[in-house]
Amino acid sequence: MSGVGELRGRVAGAMSALHRDGHLVLCDLLTPAACRDLRAELAPLLVPEGRDPFRSRHVRRVYGVLHNTRAVDALIDHPRVLPLIDRLLLPNYLLSQLEIVEVGVGAPLRPPGYDDQHYPLPRPRPPLSVAALWTLDPGTVVTVWPGSHRWSGRRPTSPGTPLTPPPGSCTLLLGTLWHARPARSSAPCLSITARYCEPWLRTREAFTLSPGREVARQLSSRTRRMLGYSIHSPDTGLVDGMHPHRLLT
Repeated sequence: MSGVGELRGRVAGAMSALHRDGHLVLCDLLTPAACRDLRAELAPLLVPEGRDPFRSRHVRRVYGVLHNTRAVDALIDHPRVLPLIDRLLLPNYLLSQLEIVEVGVGAPLRPPGYDDQHYPLPRPRPPLSVAALWTLDPGTVVTVWPGSHRWSGRRPTSPGTPLTPPPGSCTLLLGTLWHARPARSSAPCLSITARYCEPWLRTREAFTLSPGREVARQLSSRTRRMLGYSIHSPDTGLVDGMHPHRLLT
C-alpha cells in the first residue's frame, strides 16, 4: 500500500473509532524530550486558578497562552490531529479555547459533563466542538463514558472508563461525550487542551482581542484562520465589510 493509501486507511480507522466511542487516543505524537521541553517552558507561567480557595491549592493554569508563549503553537495545527478535525467540523472551524492545566495531588473529582453543554441545543446531535487533550505526564487524565456522545437526556450513572494515555499522546474528545476529571492522588499532571468549534459559533476565548495582531502575525496561516481571521461563507466574520485577514497586512 502506498504512503497515501496508508494515511487514508489510518484516518478512516480513526474516524470509525471516534464515531463509535466518542474519543480516540493518538500515541507517540511528542517525544519524551519534547514533553520535557514543554514542561520546562510552561512551568514558570503556571498560576493558581484563583476562583475557588480550595481548588486553587491543587490546580494551576496558564492564562492567555498565545500571549505568553510560543511553546505550544505547533500543537494547534498538528498534522496528525487536524486531518481528523477537518472531517468532524465544517471548513473554517475555529479555535475555541487553548488551555494549559496542571492538576496537583489532592485535586478533587470534577463532576461529569460534556464540552458542548453551554450551547443550548437539544441532544442527541452531532458534536459542535472537539477537544484535543495533549498529555505530558503519566497517569489517568480523564474518565470517559464511551458511546455517551449519542445519549439523549441520560446522565452517567456508571463509574466510567479511565483513560491513561502515555506522555506525548493526544486524546480527542467529541464535544457531546460525557467525561470527567478524576481525583489526583499521585504526582501532578500537566496537560494542554486545544478546543475547536464550528465556525458559526461564539468561541470560549476571544482570540481576535487577545493575543492581538502582533502575535497573530507570528502564527501559521491556518492558526490565524482558526483565531477568527477568516470568513465563514457567505459573510460571517467581516470587518468593515472586508476579510479580517487584511488586519494582519
